[in-house]
Amino acid sequence: MARTLSSHMRTIQPSPTVELDARTKALIEAGRDVVNLTAGEPDFRTVPAGEEAAYRAIREGFTKYTPTPGDMRLRRAIAEKLARENGLPYRPEDVVVANGAKQAVYEALLSICDPGDEVILLAPYWVSYAEQVRMAGGHPVPAPSRPEDGFHPRPDEVEAKVGPRTKAIVVNSPNNPTGAVYSEAELRALMEIARRHDLWVISDEIYERLTYDGARHTSPASLGEDAFRRTVVINGASKAFSMTGWRIGYAAASDRDLVRTMIALQTQISSGASSVSQMAALGAFTAPDDAPVREMVRRFDARRRLALEALAAIPELAVTRPEGAFYLFVDVRAYLGHTGGRRFATSAELAEAALDEAQVAVVPGEGFGYPGFWRISYATSDERLEEGLRRLAAWFPRIREATA
Repeated sequence: MARTLSSHMRTIQPSPTVELDARTKALIEAGRDVVNLTAGEPDFRTVPAGEEAAYRAIREGFTKYTPTPGDMRLRRAIAEKLARENGLPYRPEDVVVANGAKQAVYEALLSICDPGDEVILLAPYWVSYAEQVRMAGGHPVPAPSRPEDGFHPRPDEVEAKVGPRTKAIVVNSPNNPTGAVYSEAELRALMEIARRHDLWVISDEIYERLTYDGARHTSPASLGEDAFRRTVVINGASKAFSMTGWRIGYAAASDRDLVRTMIALQTQISSGASSVSQMAALGAFTAPDDAPVREMVRRFDARRRLALEALAAIPELAVTRPEGAFYLFVDVRAYLGHTGGRRFATSAELAEAALDEAQVAVVPGEGFGYPGFWRISYATSDERLEEGLRRLAAWFPRIREATA
């Protein structure tokens, strides 16, 4: 037999956000003065309680394997958090600690999908959902939302995407890349669709603590007994506690068969998460004071307002006001398709030009299933954000003149 690669895996594309962030950092290391507005990670230090718990774990020699689904102390703390903050009566045995929320999402999809099954993704969607569905043997089915709706879903249009092979809906609120925070009424409508068609719901809630303007996160699993039964909650320590590199995520589900399957998968894929990282997360989840988290949210909100004001002043850009997360989803379609000296066919081409000419790195909407837009992250220092916005404000009028 010829020595070839898997035909199935050859179709999988790398994460554009990870790839762009790595490329941008390489340019910076090579001496280019690039402002990186691609990264999906807080620029703040890990919360002190997490750092101290990690130091303590190392000093006490807690550096060996843990049970595959996680140290029971951490699973218990997560279950208590879900009950206290989200009204979800999970047991510690219902929680699977993974190497980041990304792994938890993938294990849930692998456990749910048969070859040929369809999974509805509310577009724009996080870049990894579609590829993970394909890797699980399924087919992603986008259900686009609209800028005029603030990128909130229209339930009737979501239900129109349900077919005989539909297996699940992925919900991400607060949303990456749009920052939309779905209302309880919207979530109830989505859960009613799932009930009528007997679908799983994978609810990615990794940005739950990052909300603004009075928006409030609601977990779909909290909306009744049926919703609790069919929902897999995904979350982690990365965003709220600024612990991206520690790689601690988790899944929680009341369906014991699903939990057992996810644990079995993890025994074969990665075993357990890092023991030291688990203790760091335990420290963060059980900290008596959440002042560091509240301060981080306050500073993100100030940056959000700054970026909204700066981008609104650029002619023909349109920005939907985000209610959560730390991204702006910017409509750049007015700068596409022009004839003349400059022509940009796609938002990806426009982003390449911004990197080369303005030395500002952004993520084009193609990776989110929504071309014609950019995702701009304000999870960077105030100074670099201001500099990046200043460069874009100077660059867009120049390319408009060149395409006139």
